[in-house]
Amino acid sequence: MSMVELSILGPGFVAGLLVLATHVPMGREVLRRGIIFIDLAVAQTAGLGVIAAGALGWDAHGFAAQVAAFLAAIAAGMFLTWTEKHWGEMQEAIIGALFVLAATGGILLLANHPKGGEELKDLLVGQILWVDMHVLWPAMVVSAIVLLCWFRLRERLGRMGFYMLFAVSVTVAVQLVGVYLVFASLIIPALATRSMPPAAGLPVAYGIGAIGYAIGLLLSALFDLPTGAVVVWALAGVATLWSFIPGRR
Repeated sequence: MSMVELSILGPGFVAGLLVLATHVPMGREVLRRGIIFIDLAVAQTAGLGVIAAGALGWDAHGFAAQVAAFLAAIAAGMFLTWTEKHWGEMQEAIIGALFVLAATGGILLLANHPKGGEELKDLLVGQILWVDMHVLWPAMVVSAIVLLCWFRLRERLGRMGFYMLFAVSVTVAVQLVGVYLVFASLIIPALATRSMPPAAGLPVAYGIGAIGYAIGLLLSALFDLPTGAVVVWALAGVATLWSFIPGRR
């Protein structure tokens, strides 16, 4: 590995750690609530906000697009709060429907875009290798605030607070790593440690996530493969190996 490659992989690894910081504890809560696909739905809705901003002629990586993504994610969070209260028994189906609507809405908005396919690919798979520190610093601040609220105020915030914190963290994450990696970061480490108590499960889940990101980034650089997709498989591989350790299954 050359120093140039390491200088590119370093910020990508930091971006992965930032996503894991908020998504690992939230993933355990998502599994407990049985709303597995909420991350995909909210992330896709945030992505729809970015696509809509681009369709209006705004810079897809500018401040206006960030605001559009945030507002779309918050709207999704408020909608899911309302549906959980009134139709809780159908919440998982509603989440799935929201994901499909957001995904197809993005396709429709990009139908006549000359680079629509590339824009859609970037949204789903992400461009983790192209993040830099000027993007990571604001993400660090937001992640720190979300974690503080999650561990100190979550019980007071209630259902609405959960969805709002979730929407904020997903908005930041999807801009860094894409929809697929956001979902993988939420579910795979939490799934591997689902039977462990929080005191032990959280550190192990963080470890699985960090190792998965490190291996995925290195493999993608060595074999010149799409980084987001490789990291997803690396996370799954590390989690699977952990599940076969005697006494940990």
